[in-house]
Amino acid sequence: SLGQNVIVIVPGANLLLNFEDLKRASDVICKAKVVVCQLEITPAVSLEALKMARASGVKTLFNPAPALADLDPQFYAYSDIFCCNETEAEILTGISVGNLEDAEKVGRMLLERGCKLVIVTLGAEGCMMISGEEPIPKHVPAGKVRAVDTTGAGDSFVGALAFYLAYYPKLSMEEMIRKSNCVASVSVQAPGTQSSYPYRKDLPQDLF
Repeated sequence: SLGQNVIVIVPGANLLLNFEDLKRASDVICKAKVVVCQLEITPAVSLEALKMARASGVKTLFNPAPALADLDPQFYAYSDIFCCNETEAEILTGISVGNLEDAEKVGRMLLERGCKLVIVTLGAEGCMMISGEEPIPKHVPAGKVRAVDTTGAGDSFVGALAFYLAYYPKLSMEEMIRKSNCVASVSVQAPGTQSSYPYRKDLPQDLF
């Protein structure tokens, strides 16, 4: 349907990233404010990066994309924030996410696996957030926009969330998610994953 994307992954150089590369980057990783990992590089390398970050007190944000049904359970324990979309959630848990109640079931299951805070992104419906500290799930809606191309929307959301975690750590998680929803909604309004660039002047000022 209009605005819905089909993802093609050509890993190329990503799969060449190895443990030696991590060692060389350890100083940067361990001094970061936030480390973001996903699964477009070898999963064991991503997991090691999360472990390095955690050992240095760095906030870890993990996006299981592309999702693996047999994801190493350590990923849950080493992710301060575990952020997945509906498709990834179903692959990880077997639960088909069609509404907020389904997202809540996913969130509770992932908390049981060791996550501290889970965000399930729901496209036009925004996000569902649940954590061990706040076990009552929160729905953070997204603004209504005309989606032209949703490619990269999840990356826009995760990147924005990492930005707010690093530079605006005093914001509530709900407010960070609201702002990240807004950034992602801008990204879907033109073709291509770089589409937010022409709109930068139109971004709501309260995003920064």
